[in-house]
Formats: sequence, structure tokens, C-alpha cells
Amino acid sequence: MKRRSRFVAAITNCILIVIIAVVSTVCFLPKTESVVGVKDEVYYKGASADGVSLMFNVYWGTKEVYAILDVLDEYEAKATFFIGGSWADDNVECLKEIASRGHEIGSHGYFHRDHNKLDYSANYQEIKTSIDFIEKASGISATLFAPPSGAYNDDTVKAARELGLKTVMWSKDTIDWRDKDASVCFTRATKNIAGGDLVLMHPMAHTLEALPSVLKDYRDKGLKTVTVSENIM
Repeated sequence: MKRRSRFVAAITNCILIVIIAVVSTVCFLPKTESVVGVKDEVYYKGASADGVSLMFNVYWGTKEVYAILDVLDEYEAKATFFIGGSWADDNVECLKEIASRGHEIGSHGYFHRDHNKLDYSANYQEIKTSIDFIEKASGISATLFAPPSGAYNDDTVKAARELGLKTVMWSKDTIDWRDKDASVCFTRATKNIAGGDLVLMHPMAHTLEALPSVLKDYRDKGLKTVTVSENIM
């Protein structure tokens, strides 16, 4: 009985020693560097006195993208298209068309991942894969990154910065992906609109329907529709 007790005690002590060793190792591992003040690097609004920017996040809607380009041409407006790499991989010609019409192309990641849940390495790889493909397919070197679903953390901003990209959010969200109503889209894109606003949209049928009225409203208010880069300079 005593031998069994000693054996159990010995095993227990060994387990405790292993646990202490593991905990000690983890505690002394180098921690990921935190980026101080990264929120100051994220653009929620531009600085233009009379320019507003339409931002189209593209992971679907190829047919609508072509039609949106025609409407933008009609109103002599420029927009910024944040491109999902996986979409671009299947729609290279459409991507080239956006570039050929003189619009700005930014990154929207490659697989529409939740960047808030990614560490630095995963953020870096996801963004880099997207901008590498965009450049290879269109010849455009992206300088802007819009996190999918607006989800980001310090590592996201740091990774984008290291890749030469500015992280961009929005000041007005049409939420057109959820509320499929042209009149609602118009109201959200135009209510209290002012110079510097960044207006988020997606290539949807009802967004396309609202777009001419949105652009006319901006023009009637003396506002120009410019790219995000021009707006945040």
C-alpha cells in the first residue's frame, strides 16, 4: 500500500513539474508587439471641402459593376473599388475595365476573412495575396485597404502599413447588402452629405438603380465625386 502511495505521489509530482515547465515557458515567450495609436491611422472620413467618395466593396455583382461604370462615366464621377481577390481571380476582365475607366482600385482582402481575428502574419498574408493578384492582373499597385465587414485590429493596420497601404473605413454606410431598397440606399447615401464623406456601397441591383439620383444629388449640392485617395490627401 505504501509502495502504491509512493508511486502515485511520484507520478503526481512529475505531472506538476511538467505543468510548471510549460507555464514558465509560455510566460517567457516574446509577446506580439502592440501598435500604439493605430486608430489614428484608420481613415473614417476624408479632408476634402467639396469632394465625396463612393466606395464599392466588390466580392460579387460583376454585371452590376459594368453598369455602375457606365453611370459613373455619364456623371463624370470617379469612385474607388475595393476588390476582393477571390472575385478578381474569376473576373480579370472586369477588374481591367475598372482600371481602364480611370477609377481607383484598393484591396478588400482575398477571401473576405474576419481580420479582427487574425494575427499579424495572417493579416499580412491575406492582404499581400490580394494586392499581388490585383497588380498582376491589372497593373495597378493598390495603396488602400478596406477591411471586410469593417473588422480590424492593431495587427491589421500594422500589416497594411508595412505593405504600403492606408486602412480605410467609412463615414456613411448605405447597408445596401442587407436592405435591398433603392430609396433607402439613396437616403443613406445623401442625407446630411458633406465634403470629406466616404460612402460605402456594393454592386447590387437596387444600388445601381439609386446611383444616378445619388450622383445628381451630389452635383446639385455642389459636391464632386472623387476617389478616396484624393479625398483623404
